[in-house]
Amino acid sequence: MEQAAKPKLIDESGRRLDGRGPTDLRPLKVEVGVLEKSDGSAYIELGKTKVFAAVYGPKEAHPKHLAVPDRAILNCRYHMTSFSTDERKTLGMTRREIELSKVIREALESVVFLEEFPRSAIDVFIEVVQADGGTRTAGLTAASLALADAGIPMRELIAAVAVGKVDGTIILDPSDIEDKHGEADMPVGIAPRSNTMVLLQLNGKMTKDELKKGLELAQIGIQNIYQAQCEVLKKKYGVSMTEV
Repeated sequence: MEQAAKPKLIDESGRRLDGRGPTDLRPLKVEVGVLEKSDGSAYIELGKTKVFAAVYGPKEAHPKHLAVPDRAILNCRYHMTSFSTDERKTLGMTRREIELSKVIREALESVVFLEEFPRSAIDVFIEVVQADGGTRTAGLTAASLALADAGIPMRELIAAVAVGKVDGTIILDPSDIEDKHGEADMPVGIAPRSNTMVLLQLNGKMTKDELKKGLELAQIGIQNIYQAQCEVLKKKYGVSMTEV
């Protein structure tokens, strides 16, 4: 059986399938305080990708033998709903979701003052309700905002975005089709105020120059996302993370 031809992802004028240029983010929507039953919550919409994050705690660690005497434990679950993709996803946690839960948790641990809450637990839940590329970076961005909304002490926010390589061109914020048919995908997470990298993964191959260009492009996208994070916090609380 012949394989389907790879779609052309960038046309002669440099436009992508959705009309964006190589350095354009998809339309971004950011909200906080969207879930009443949680201690903190956030919603990120990046193009067709839609992600909720909810935070519960700090609270007493349970079971008690898991408690750590000098800090809180941070639990994180990244999950894609069964209706989030074109093909119905099986119920339960997949190996990929378990891996990304760990990756996101480690990134969040780098900015949360866990030592402020000994013998406690902070639970972070990330639910992808519609997936069209960039779900782990949108999840990390939403989780960071949800922690801030919950009043959890943090060094700073985290903003994240992916860059990719399609048809030999480095692009910002790949969609699902660009991710599937491109040559590389690189999720990047940064704590922008200190310019500290907290997440970097690469699927595929890039040259040294392409990697450098990709990181520069990610910085641009992350600054735009970070600005949206600060604005939505300032709108709700009258103060943004840049003023703390």
